[in-house]
Amino acid sequence: MARKVGVIGAGLMGGEIALVFALAGHEVLLNDRDKESLDRALARLRALMEKGVSRGFFKVEEIDPTLSRIKPALDLAAFADREFVTEAVFEQEQIKTDLLGRLAAVVSQDCIIASNTSTIPISTLAGALPAERRSRFIGTHYFSPVSRMKLVEVIPGFDTSEETMDAAMAIMTEIGKTPIRVKDVAGFAVNRMLHAFMIEAVKLVEEGVASPEDLDTACRLGLGHPIGPFALMDAVTSSLCVQAQEIMQEAYGERFRPPALLKQRVRAGYGGGKGKPGWFAA
Repeated sequence: MARKVGVIGAGLMGGEIALVFALAGHEVLLNDRDKESLDRALARLRALMEKGVSRGFFKVEEIDPTLSRIKPALDLAAFADREFVTEAVFEQEQIKTDLLGRLAAVVSQDCIIASNTSTIPISTLAGALPAERRSRFIGTHYFSPVSRMKLVEVIPGFDTSEETMDAAMAIMTEIGKTPIRVKDVAGFAVNRMLHAFMIEAVKLVEEGVASPEDLDTACRLGLGHPIGPFALMDAVTSSLCVQAQEIMQEAYGERFRPPALLKQRVRAGYGGGKGKPGWFAA
């Protein structure tokens, strides 16, 4: 059965979250701050699908029908009839809570609101919602690239109902994901493991033990990882990694303090991202 779905935030994560819902046959509204951002997102999704055809990820005949299910929406008022809405805006608590408060005033009482936050506790974000709305709020943390990565961490807050939890798990399965239930703690499960790993990798470079290139090779060939930690930092941006580590440092202490070298490289403009220098040349 097709659902009425909404995604707020048309960046790399939000755009692909919209895509996986559309691929599963759901009707999706995609919101961002301006028309140009939405146009770029839709063009990026078309290019992603066209490129994916040659790799066997998509079929040519599904591109137009899939993208036709994603409708741009500049006004949150359009989300009044949505059944499941995912917030996927910038990973900053104030930005997310401001948005969630506005969204709660628009959607129906039955609508499930989900956050794609990667580090901020769900119960913290739930504080932006009226008390009566918190039972229908949950975390759904996807992994990049969303169109290919199967895992979703599903995180209930203090007030999330089991009915909402069950519904979210079922919806994630419907769209082809493998959901796991994770306790509501800063960084959840995967990011706590990942950033401890990244921090140690950067320290190995700081200490001159091995180069980023050799450490990435070691992780691919010795640990069976599909991508090394430095290439991953370049893909997701080192600035986002520092931000996540600082959130977890506040929660757990010194073990998550961002390494000095990582922070220095971000300040120097070597944070990575598409077309930008990071640990490796752009």
